[in-house]
Amino acid sequence: MRRVLFILSILFCGTAAIAQDPNFSQFFASPLTLNPAFTGKFDGKYRFAANYRNQWPTINQAFTTVTASVDWKLMQDYLSRKENSWGLGIAGMNDQSAAGAVRFSYGSLATAYHIQMDEDGRHQLSAGFQAGYANMMINTSLLRFEDQLTSLGFTGNTGELFNTGNLQGRYWDVNAGLLYSGSSNDKHQYYLGFSLYHVNRPQQSFLGNDFRLQPRFTLHGGGYVDIGWNSTLYVSALQTYQANAVQTMLGGAFQLKSNPEDERAASFYAGAWMRIKDAVIPYAAIEINNLRIGISYDVNTSSLRPASLTRGGLEISLIYIFRPEPERGIICPKF
Repeated sequence: MRRVLFILSILFCGTAAIAQDPNFSQFFASPLTLNPAFTGKFDGKYRFAANYRNQWPTINQAFTTVTASVDWKLMQDYLSRKENSWGLGIAGMNDQSAAGAVRFSYGSLATAYHIQMDEDGRHQLSAGFQAGYANMMINTSLLRFEDQLTSLGFTGNTGELFNTGNLQGRYWDVNAGLLYSGSSNDKHQYYLGFSLYHVNRPQQSFLGNDFRLQPRFTLHGGGYVDIGWNSTLYVSALQTYQANAVQTMLGGAFQLKSNPEDERAASFYAGAWMRIKDAVIPYAAIEINNLRIGISYDVNTSSLRPASLTRGGLEISLIYIFRPEPERGIICPKF
């Protein structure tokens, strides 16, 4: 039993020690897990986003994460100023670790209001709020201990004194964020935002042991500049703090447009991001008619390389914006 409690302590205290919150290298392609203020911030009627990540596959299926979200605009014809907008969104996430022994599912509802700050519509301030419900389950029958290790591998019964089955913990979660975006002309755009997840420090409880989920603070920003030759340079950066864990990411990508006069023409993106002291992340994407599909791969550069064989993880993203007609008036961060 003591070893079971130790494992649970590692799993949950790890949230505070090593930022165990699921996260994406393509953070810019998962708007509702980055900042609730992104809810409804796009040119179009609604937006669908999906992400898949398989991290450290060589280490016994360490982490596999899937998310999906949809957000849309509300009452656009009834707002006091049509330049403002109000967004609503729902999101879901499923995260599995330890070869499926630990399963985490999460559903949330988010809303954000976007206020135009000038007459030309080039500066906008957004505020968002998100409430979620989480369920975490540990299948103890999938846990392995040293007394089960034989010459044939892990087999036999463990001497641990607990009943096999599922341990479950549930909690409510509260998140919030702010976002500023601006530009001085159509050739460039910039933004800066911050978000705070787990504002209420929800309590997780297993076997009579309580663990507090530490708040996650994220500062992020970026923008783009038109560099000519049918191309645009996008850059973005992120700094995350959760208890004693700090994560820094930065990078960028070039967009090559097949027809700069047509907003729905095909574009190709290529670039790379870096997670400081952890991984280099090459990225490529294709965008056709408001659908962008991106792929990246973490090349591990940390001290974990001997175990990971330099393989950090595969990640795939998809964003689709339903836009019957091109709209203008909302400055929309893309990366």
